[in-house]
Amino acid sequence: MLNISGLSKNQGGEPLYSNVNFQINPGEKVGLVGPNGTGKTTLFRMIIGEERPESGQISFSDKLRMAYFSQSVGEMKGQTAIQVVLSGDEQIEILNKKLRSFEEELSDPDITPERMESVLVEMGEAQTEFEKRGGYDLETRAEEILTGLGISPSDHHNMIESFSGGWKMRIALARVLVIRPDLIIMDEPTNYLDLETILWLENWLKSFEGAIFMTTHDRDFMNNVCKKIVEVAHKKVTVYSGNYDFYEKEREIRLDQLKSEQKKQQDSIQKDQEFIAKFKARASHASQVQSRVKKLEKLDMIEIPPDEQTIDFEFPTPPRGGDDVVVIKDLKKVWGEDKLIFENFNTIVKRQDKLAVVGVNGAGKSTLLKLITGHTEPTEGEIQVGPSVKVGYFSQYSFDVLDPEKSVLEEVQGYLKEASDGYLRNLLAAFLFRGDDVHKKVKYLSGGEKSRLILAVLLSQNNNFLVLDEPTNHLDIKSREVLLSALKSYQGTIIFVSHDRHFLKELSEKVYEVDKNKVQIYPGNYDYYLSKTENVGA
Repeated sequence: MLNISGLSKNQGGEPLYSNVNFQINPGEKVGLVGPNGTGKTTLFRMIIGEERPESGQISFSDKLRMAYFSQSVGEMKGQTAIQVVLSGDEQIEILNKKLRSFEEELSDPDITPERMESVLVEMGEAQTEFEKRGGYDLETRAEEILTGLGISPSDHHNMIESFSGGWKMRIALARVLVIRPDLIIMDEPTNYLDLETILWLENWLKSFEGAIFMTTHDRDFMNNVCKKIVEVAHKKVTVYSGNYDFYEKEREIRLDQLKSEQKKQQDSIQKDQEFIAKFKARASHASQVQSRVKKLEKLDMIEIPPDEQTIDFEFPTPPRGGDDVVVIKDLKKVWGEDKLIFENFNTIVKRQDKLAVVGVNGAGKSTLLKLITGHTEPTEGEIQVGPSVKVGYFSQYSFDVLDPEKSVLEEVQGYLKEASDGYLRNLLAAFLFRGDDVHKKVKYLSGGEKSRLILAVLLSQNNNFLVLDEPTNHLDIKSREVLLSALKSYQGTIIFVSHDRHFLKELSEKVYEVDKNKVQIYPGNYDYYLSKTENVGA
């Protein structure tokens, strides 16, 4: 269906990758993975024709219907949400106008029999194409998809300008899904989605009959949707015939094999070099020496890709606080005059608890974290934070504390004034800021890089209580693994919100569910919570 052969692409005069070969077959669900900056989005843009390769071919049938979802949704204005979605397939509107024109012509009493026959043939072809594209139930599908992506039916007819950037992204995604193309190319479709919506989208894509080629930061989402992985790394593209878990295991196996082959090659080179050194002065061995010299000159050296794993770094053990980190009594929160969030909440957060706060979008997860950190006041009840507790808080507004004119290193130095330059560089390396990255100005950092910078500081400030509101937002899979590893070994207390199921399963030891104006406590990890709430598919 889509075939890529001998593809090469340069960026800034340097090769991104060369001699890329793979194909996507009808109905295949394919994941695209690789570190940031390796050219994943560039590959998408070449497929849809927005960029051109240096060499090679991207071929597909003229009849292939392709749709592309990216993080750049463009300007949307002057239409309602449902109108934006319905405008996704321009061909349907063209066919619709044709059909109306044919109907008008057929109703003309002066139409000749010959013309009537011709119109009926053309109309039949247009109706077949209209039906194939889903024109007859387009509006119903559009409403179902918008609702599935979390936009209430009462908001479908609101003007697009009234929606925030995150909600516009959902509308743009709906516009792609409603087309029902042969191939959907998706660049980070789970960004800005809450867990409930991610689950809906996951199920929709699993049942979608067409092919998918996508990249996502959500490990479980990719695992559950994709059955083939294309990796872009070290200026090469490699294909793995399995989901993300299979890819990780197979990549390690291939790396071990490569290391073994390199060792054999190095041993062989050493023997040849020793032979040359020993016999180069002997005329009787001249031809053998020359043969081995030529052999070494022609040798293709086996190279091991630079190690992508984070360096070992031990975060400081935070000072021990009391056993009762937060005591919550009869807590009630009402927004405005009558919007009850929850009431009658009583609990004690204990030292070294790792608590996940879950619930549908808008239930009050962030509100609970703001109450605990003192960023909003309770309507009733009280929250007592232990006197020896030092709180580190990460929220979507944490980016505001960064100075855009400072470098990454200068920003960290401002928070950790007593730390040595070597300590700071090791800290930043542990959060994937390496080499010249530490001199990059904050204003040039991506959202994921800013998140990593703030989290690195929080984990090194001797905070013994971390309150984290969506810390995995903007982070790619590798960055999430780095953060997860750091938090699992952290000796303090953590309460967090995340829509990443892998992150929730790996880190949580207790769950607070905010739902229906109350907070329910589940004394087990996220899997335990799922088993008790029967959200087995989550």
